[in-house]
Amino acid sequence: MNKWRRKLIIAAAFFIFAVMQAGYPVQAKAGNTVEDGIYVGQIDVSGKSAAEAKQAIEAYVEELKQVPITLKAVGDNEVAVSVGELGLAWVNPEVVEDAVCYGKKGNVVQRYKALQDLRHENKVFELKYDLDKELIRMILSEQCSQFNVEAVDAVLTRTGEEFSIIQGQTGQVVDEDASVQRIYDYLLSNWNYEPVQLELAVIVDEPKGNAEELAKVKDVLGTFSTSFSTSGHARSENVTNGCELISGVTVYPGEEFSMYKEVAPFTESNGYYMAGSYLNGQVVDSLGGGICQVSTTLYNAVLLAELDVTERHNHSMIVSYVDPSADAAIAESAGKDFRFVNNTGYPIYIEGRTVDKVITFTIYGVETRNHQVSYESEVLSVTKPESEVIHTDPAMPLGQVITQSAHIGYKAKLWKVITENGVEISREEVNSSSYKMVPRTATVGVSTNDVNAYNEMLAAVSTNNIDHVKNVAAALAQYATPDAPPVEEQQIEPVEQPAE
Repeated sequence: MNKWRRKLIIAAAFFIFAVMQAGYPVQAKAGNTVEDGIYVGQIDVSGKSAAEAKQAIEAYVEELKQVPITLKAVGDNEVAVSVGELGLAWVNPEVVEDAVCYGKKGNVVQRYKALQDLRHENKVFELKYDLDKELIRMILSEQCSQFNVEAVDAVLTRTGEEFSIIQGQTGQVVDEDASVQRIYDYLLSNWNYEPVQLELAVIVDEPKGNAEELAKVKDVLGTFSTSFSTSGHARSENVTNGCELISGVTVYPGEEFSMYKEVAPFTESNGYYMAGSYLNGQVVDSLGGGICQVSTTLYNAVLLAELDVTERHNHSMIVSYVDPSADAAIAESAGKDFRFVNNTGYPIYIEGRTVDKVITFTIYGVETRNHQVSYESEVLSVTKPESEVIHTDPAMPLGQVITQSAHIGYKAKLWKVITENGVEISREEVNSSSYKMVPRTATVGVSTNDVNAYNEMLAAVSTNNIDHVKNVAAALAQYATPDAPPVEEQQIEPVEQPAE
């Protein structure tokens, strides 16, 4: 051992001896309690056990959670919340163990130094908090956003053959991302644990459109019509109502139009009637029957305008008012929609009209194309029903027959054809569609007290010939159960609407 190391050891031993002679402690107090002069944040935990220190800190945090914070939203509107509602939480519980062990770990010199430091200055351990950003965002969304003033986009209106422009209005809205971060940073870094008012980040919400660009919208980009002349009153009203709900919409460049958003909900208060609809291969009555003819007519106008179709679905069964693959169904129950994006560099205006049971959609914009576009339907296969289906219903009176027409199954494609000066320059597939084959069906009433009439009706049903069944039913109607409603043959024709 060299002489310098021996000198250090002798010096250390002499120092310890001198300290002991002077009456100073060289080790921590016995027991699992915190030394005097130790704080966790602002809480004095001197003399406390670990459990007592933890309890004191938790009580302090609970008090902090009650401190009110006022959030100043748009228009000097205020929302009062507590810090606890913002998700305040104590996140370093291990600090209790650090406080208890302070002055009790290390060699005798280290312990002595720690305790001597406490004689001159308190030891303060950091009390760490955190906030829940998702809770902050929820409060901003649910309570502060109600004061937002949304921008009102400029829109076009059309009366007769003339366009007019309604100017937009600037809005102000809470910037949720920036406001969440502002609240989070302030309460964790600058908060003095007193009630405080915090200004939320508010941004100007600029309206879309101006008179200059809207004045350019005057060219017909695409127009298409379909007839609903065979529709009854309820279905006709639904087609007219759906058309009116869409007519007058301005779609700006890059915006996506949703058919469902414009025409829903399918309720009486929104102008809809009960009418026939497709549902799982059958025709049923539901509110809004016929609305798919509206979406189909608009779809074809959109195709002619060469807008970007982002969602389109064919009907489950073929429709009669357009060629195969040229239809567009919406289905509330299945979440099906018809959507397109304005992919032009200018606003577009959608005009819808119904005249003499003909619905027409015309899309106006700024024509920049130097070609012509048309669409051709190609039928790939046809599947015809080979039999009929007959059901009996003991709740219906003998003699009553309800029939549904057959539907031929199809597979088809739609082609987009572009020509210039009468010469075809391109042809591309737009979509492919499959339509169900559904046989002609009948539901036959068999409620009677006459056994012979009942058996005769069942014999007719066993032939699987609906026309024969109808003839037999008419002859046996006199044997229907007494007090049954009048016998009336019903025929349900193919119709379309927003249910699939």
